Amino acid sequence: MQGGNVVYGPVPMLPGRKSNPTPTGTFHVYSKEKMHLSKEFDNAEMPNSVFFYPGDAFHQGSLSVYSHGCIHLSAGASLKFFNTLHIGDVVQVVP
Repeated sequence: MQGGNVVYGPVPMLPGRKSNPTPTGTFHVYSKEKMHLSKEFDNAEMPNSVFFYPGDAFHQGSLSVYSHGCIHLSAGASLKFFNTLHIGDVVQVVP
């Protein structure tokens, strides 16, 4: 959003599965990694990771398999968010 207007989105996404739901609410971006490797899941690649909650990020991922709490995005959407969002920016995750 910019000036109260949506400037990008909505985009296809897939949240966490019922056993590992994505946290909802208002958060701040606290870190970014171009290629994060998940230590928790056998070094699974998480391209264009934008972390907003401990252990959870927006990142490129499957749009057919639910995550373990992260938000899966297409390659294009994840790159747009990675390039646009900055540390400290406010993000909202709505159900």
